[in-house]
Amino acid sequence: MIYKFILLSLVVLAGACTSKDQIKKMLVENPDIMTEAIEANPDKFIDALNNAVKKSQETMAKRREEDESKQLEESFNNPLVPNIRSDESFRGNKDAPLTLVEYSDFECPFCSRGFATVMELMKKYEGKIRFVYKHLPLSFHPQAMPASQYYEAIRLQSAEKAYRFHDEIYKNQPSLKNGEKFLKELAKKVGADMNKLATDVKSEVVMKRIQEDIDEAGKFGFQGTPGFLLNGVPVKGAYPTSHFEDLIKKLQEKGKVTL
Repeated sequence: MIYKFILLSLVVLAGACTSKDQIKKMLVENPDIMTEAIEANPDKFIDALNNAVKKSQETMAKRREEDESKQLEESFNNPLVPNIRSDESFRGNKDAPLTLVEYSDFECPFCSRGFATVMELMKKYEGKIRFVYKHLPLSFHPQAMPASQYYEAIRLQSAEKAYRFHDEIYKNQPSLKNGEKFLKELAKKVGADMNKLATDVKSEVVMKRIQEDIDEAGKFGFQGTPGFLLNGVPVKGAYPTSHFEDLIKKLQEKGKVTL
């Protein structure tokens, strides 16, 4: 009866052009009305609450999907433009129509998934895609920055050795917890000049290049890792290969790329 009384009261109030503030005032001044109604009809209250939550989640999901779709469309029309340096180390065909840039953290577990995706894309679009690795070492990963420094110091010697070093880290990521010992072992394994490496690893050239990548990632709104740019279209997170394949198809359909 109390439950019906509340509903009837609210309907009457609403029907009488009663403001929300007046309804709120009534419930604030008489909270026992609502409490007793809930206690008398707990099942109905829970059902109503669950339905409201479900509807709210569906509405939010739809709104988020619409926003993401709008942002994606905008990125096709106005792609982001990363700095491709004159001495950039490309993986794959340096003149390929597809450019995949990754902002990554060597210690991030999601970046190891990103590594697997990159390898799949490089194989599937061989000769048609080039890959650029950029740095976004996160502060809460203590070995991320040292690993980036080693990578860049090795890259000064050989791009091929640097990418072999890159691959070995992601294939053996748990071993990063061993710190510099592990990094030195990998550097030796890929054939790096260890004396030159010791000189370059903390050099201004290396640190400046890493900071440039970090700044660029921030400019593009990448706060977590991995972050990608596929011909300027941003991808935030470790999405599966199929997601990138869909983007490539859309780039082709829009005449943005010819493979």
